[in-house]
Amino acid sequence: MVRFVPLMLCMVLIGVMVVGESPAVPLTPAAATGPLQRSVHNPRYFATPDGKPVLLTGAHTWQNLQDTGGTNPPKPFDYPGYLDFLQTNNHNFFRLWTWEQARFSNEIVSDDYFTFPMPYLRTGAVLGLDGQPKFDLDKFNPEYFARLRQRVIDAGGRGIYVAVMLFNGWSIESCKGQFCDNNPWKGHPFNKANNVNGIDGDLNGNDSGEEAHSLAVPAVTARQEAYVRKVIDTVGDLDNVLYEIANEGPGGSVQWQYRMIEVIKAYERSKGKVHPVGMTSTYPGGDNSDLLASPADWISPNGDVNNPPVADGTKVILSDTDHLCGLCGDSSWPWKSFIRGENPIYMDPYDGAYGIGGKMDDNTQVSIRANLGHVRAYAAKMDLATAKPQPNLCSTGYCLSNSREVLVFSPGGAFTVTTPAGRLDGQWFDPQTSRTTAVSGIHGGQAAEFSPPFTGAAVLYLKQQ
Repeated sequence: MVRFVPLMLCMVLIGVMVVGESPAVPLTPAAATGPLQRSVHNPRYFATPDGKPVLLTGAHTWQNLQDTGGTNPPKPFDYPGYLDFLQTNNHNFFRLWTWEQARFSNEIVSDDYFTFPMPYLRTGAVLGLDGQPKFDLDKFNPEYFARLRQRVIDAGGRGIYVAVMLFNGWSIESCKGQFCDNNPWKGHPFNKANNVNGIDGDLNGNDSGEEAHSLAVPAVTARQEAYVRKVIDTVGDLDNVLYEIANEGPGGSVQWQYRMIEVIKAYERSKGKVHPVGMTSTYPGGDNSDLLASPADWISPNGDVNNPPVADGTKVILSDTDHLCGLCGDSSWPWKSFIRGENPIYMDPYDGAYGIGGKMDDNTQVSIRANLGHVRAYAAKMDLATAKPQPNLCSTGYCLSNSREVLVFSPGGAFTVTTPAGRLDGQWFDPQTSRTTAVSGIHGGQAAEFSPPFTGAAVLYLKQQ
């Protein structure tokens, strides 16, 4: 075994180490190319029409489609500023959130919490439980769909892919897990008190709408399918689109989600342009086997943020902190997730406009955002068509490798890795400072020990010359 420690000895054995700035990031294309399809060479990732695999990574936040807040209408979300933020951090993906309820939230005590705009028109003089005219579930709101289309177009023009969320499990249940501050079902269009169509999404009368995310009410399902087709008519011609059925639907929503996936796929096939469809973990207590058994192209499972599973390519995994641990994570998580074959995405509290916290300058959040961009930069360096997670090659268990290159994450301290054969050059990367240290002249093809030239978590990238 070849040992490359300490730093001064490394400088003698492997050439000069040069401390530099953060790694060069890929140029964001003028427009996102698509539609994406699963890579035939490495199905852990999607690929552009020319077959090039793409790592999807980025931060998403709750107001990026509809405005929410304590006034009616709420203060508008600065969407152009949000896109600037994503580009600054070298992100290329986000979930475009939707909220089904016009008022109230499981996480907000006050009744004065509103959502605008909504997909359905309000008609007549009779008011619903939210104090506004009732919805007509057979009439779509042009303002909602115009906004939806423009936001996807604007993101695509900056090279950013968008998962269009169709439904939201946090919009239908009186309690969502332990979150019972208020009841969003009171503001839902499928509450019989809120529509002029006589549609009742609460069959058992318990003032909670779990049945709306099931196949129990045919009149609800029919209107949901009409809404899905309307969304596809609105954005289905755009190249940067993915679809997500529901954010954290109830446990009983699995078969309903399968049905909606098939509705999307069939309707898109009839129109001639097919986009990836995703399914995320149900909450609380979701079973990831439901995701793996689904007809979805991509999934977002629950799990352990500190020890991501090794992706085997059965599904494209968009590993989302939203389903792993909520508002959480650190600068190491993007690296762990990526090196295990996942596409890491971050539930970002952003500017706190949702009412549950968030500061743009929070050090941990700033570091996570930055490292998502750095992960994307290293993904652009590597040949993703052949790179696979191979935890057995390194003592840390975090090793992404092919026959010519290797990327290793270490939580700190020395580690061993079996490197590709030949002469290898590369660099150390410090996730805490975003600085690099060049490495050259490594003689590969054997197990070697490496010691980072700085303390704390470290990333090592080596490539055959």
